[in-house]
Formats: sequence, C-alpha cells, structure tokens
Amino acid sequence: MVNEKTMNDGSLYDCRTEALEPSLIEKLLFCKERLYDYNHSRPSETEVRERILNEVFAQVGNNVWIEPPFYANWGCHMHVGDDVYANYGLTVVDDADIIIGDRVMIGPQVVIATAGHPVHPALRAQALQYNLPVTVEADVWIGAGAILLPGVTIGHGSVIGAGSVVTKDIPADSVAVGNPCRVLRTVTEADRLFYRKGVATPPCFLKEKDR
Repeated sequence: MVNEKTMNDGSLYDCRTEALEPSLIEKLLFCKERLYDYNHSRPSETEVRERILNEVFAQVGNNVWIEPPFYANWGCHMHVGDDVYANYGLTVVDDADIIIGDRVMIGPQVVIATAGHPVHPALRAQALQYNLPVTVEADVWIGAGAILLPGVTIGHGSVIGAGSVVTKDIPADSVAVGNPCRVLRTVTEADRLFYRKGVATPPCFLKEKDR
C-alpha cells in the first residue's frame, strides 16, 4: 500500500483511496473536516482559525493569516514560516511538502500544486500519480491567480506576477512574469526608493541608510 515516503519521494504510485495506507486516509479526512470548519468560521473567530491551522499543518509560524476560503488536500505537508499572509481562495495540492518561508505574501486565487500525472493516457488510466515538493523562500510576493507547478522553488525576495504559471525554479531577487513564467528583471535598490514606477517611497518608510 502507498505510504508517506512514496508520496514524498517522486515515485509513481496508485493514488486511488483504496491504495493508501489507512493512516493516510485518516489524515485526508481530518484535513477536509477541519478546513470545512475553518472556511465556515466567522471573521471574528481568529483564535478558532489559528487553532485549526496548528492542528492541520506540519508547521505554522507566528502571525500567519490565511483568508477563507482555503483549500488543501492534506494539510500535514504544509510548512509555513512567520508573518505569512495569503489572500482569498488559496488552493494547495499538498500531496508532497510545501514549504513557505517567512514574510511571504500570496495574492488571491493562487494555486500551489505538488501533484503530477503521467503524460501517456495508458498510465493515467491506472490512476498513477507522482509528487514533487514546492518551496517558496522568505520575502516572496506571489501575485493574484499565479500557479506554481510541482518541484519548483521561488528564490528569496522574488516577485511572481499576477496570472503567471511557474514551471521552473525562479532565482532570488527576481521579478518574473508570464506563462511560462520567466525572469523579467532583477530587484534593485531603485525598487526600495520608488515603490511603483515614477512614484517615490515616502521617507518615513525608508531606513536611514536609504535616505
């Protein structure tokens, strides 16, 4: 039967429920039940939401806020750092580990997927699947509607443009956009001094060394 190791090492396996170890089926149901509660919680029930994330995720840091609705397959493969914010409609297909670093910002309707299926239909007909982990390093901003595909790493401090489809690793300190997502340019000190094109950052938001 399929176990946790098989799901996380890139192996091809039968993803039908009846092929999974009983403990995995229990984890799958637990996640779905708890996220149902999360997505139906009231806006004022911040402690309820915090408790559910701590129950479901493998790791969750301080000051993590995920706007409902939030969808995950397993939850137990999610590793989330400190000061992370995700806007409405985040979907994680977390059949393998998803690692999200500190101070990551995620726009609405983003998809992070670790699961893939063979290209050949004869293999797909056997309900075969493989999973590759996804890593989003610290200080990354993922724009609205972006899709991160299995196995990719987004480097520290990078920006992924809205609607991008990330099929390969993105290096640190990059602005990357498109389908497939490609590096447009490097993040520079000018981006600190001008928060958008032609508009200077108010001095109160600059550190002393930038003035």
